[in-house]
Amino acid sequence: MTKLAFLGLGVMGFPMAGHLAAAGHDVTVYNRTRAKADAWVAQHGGRAADSPAAAAEGAQIVLACVGNDDDLRAVCTGPDGAFNAMAKGAIFVDHTTVSAKVTRELYAAAGDLGLGFVDAPISGGQAGAENAQLSIMCGGDQAHYDQISPVIEVYAKLARRIGDSGAGQMTKMCNQIAIAGLVQGLSEAMHFADKAGLDGHAVIEVISQGAAGSWQMNNRYKTMLDDHFTHGFAVDWMRKDLGICLDTANENGASLPVTALVDQFYKDVQKMGGGRWDTSALFKRLQAL
Repeated sequence: MTKLAFLGLGVMGFPMAGHLAAAGHDVTVYNRTRAKADAWVAQHGGRAADSPAAAAEGAQIVLACVGNDDDLRAVCTGPDGAFNAMAKGAIFVDHTTVSAKVTRELYAAAGDLGLGFVDAPISGGQAGAENAQLSIMCGGDQAHYDQISPVIEVYAKLARRIGDSGAGQMTKMCNQIAIAGLVQGLSEAMHFADKAGLDGHAVIEVISQGAAGSWQMNNRYKTMLDDHFTHGFAVDWMRKDLGICLDTANENGASLPVTALVDQFYKDVQKMGGGRWDTSALFKRLQAL
């Protein structure tokens, strides 16, 4: 049993922290909205804290899954941030999708305090979190990764250290770049099938068994055809992630023409009122043209 703190109980963090408690770890949780932390304790046991620092006190590993760069800075180094209460040798694990810049900034700040910091963004969506089937891509020191590995593997299908600090976030950017193109391609194929008078279900059932098959195709085509988008990974969050990708590409010289185009398509979805719709709503955009 490891003494843990988990900061951020959204659609991902809530079940992830639950898996840790079910595995026998001693978990204290913090959430900006206290009611959600209290609901987690009622369901899983453990304790709720009033601040990141209070949650982190005495914890060997502090894990976080929050919103963006500013949220992460706040829970780490803010006035009530976790770094203020963590003991030397403790390790902070960030599951948020943020910029590599803030990751390296916090890695350095943690190191100055004698703390470890591992960037460990996740992929697999809400279902992956609920079913403990997440893909976790990590950056940071090998020794720190080795220490946290048995903990994060509780909710992982695959966890791997990719390289030094920031490598996990860079890998997550690759993930989001790939998804953006895949979802647009799937949306266009289904839109084309509709315009051609074909049975979309039959088309996807056939082509999904060939080279066109993908996770997005297998898990999203039915809801897309049913015009159901109030689930999954929100367009607002995808635009945040793609913004990070495009900013980083400007820094490292990568060419991302498809990503830039799909980002604008997601902007169109937001204008349709679909900021909280699943990323597969690219199909709904095409159907509305």
